[in-house]
Amino acid sequence: MNARHALITGGLGSIGAAFAQAFAAAGARITILDRPGATPPPAHGWLGIDLDDLSAAQARVAAAGPFDILINNAALIINKPFEDFSIGEYETQLRVNSASAFALARACAPGMKAKGWGRIINLTSLTLNGQWQGFVPYVASKGALLGLTKGLARELGPHGITVNAIAPGAVVSDAERRVFADRLEEYNSFILERQCIKARIEPRDVASLALFLASDAAGMITGQNIGIDGGW
Repeated sequence: MNARHALITGGLGSIGAAFAQAFAAAGARITILDRPGATPPPAHGWLGIDLDDLSAAQARVAAAGPFDILINNAALIINKPFEDFSIGEYETQLRVNSASAFALARACAPGMKAKGWGRIINLTSLTLNGQWQGFVPYVASKGALLGLTKGLARELGPHGITVNAIAPGAVVSDAERRVFADRLEEYNSFILERQCIKARIEPRDVASLALFLASDAAGMITGQNIGIDGGW
């Protein structure tokens, strides 16, 4: 991983921070992209970008590159009945959670093509299994992201660029504690009852899979959606 430059979106969240730590430990140069106004991490490069503005995000990432590795991890997640979501809220989640990955892939692909090597890793979700309620825009955005993964893998493969998705299960995270703050114990029991492995998934587990997919050892893996869910 030495001399590779990795861009990690949503890098200040629990999973994003684990990505940054794992890739930095492996020798990669790290740039974190997160919301404007957040506190930049002292040890890494920083891009404070609003992913709701796709054209501006694409232009700024293109100017900050080239990047060898793109990890599209940033996402909005809101839990409520679908009738309570406005059309604007639905569209915002699709832009931030899915369309931003398209914009950033466009920004990063020219540099990857020039090197004949690249890794794009998109974070989908266990919720695509259809067993979750109250996340309709989120699930729809992750479905779109899976389709994007498949399409990009086909177009970028001839240039030595792999494109894969990771579908995490229920990962212990700040987002989980926020969304399920009023029923965290009940939620924890719900997860462990359904997993084959009776232990919670940690951010470092997801980071380890991402690190493998970004390595030369995974050079023949592309277009895949790989679950890491404790055996749901």
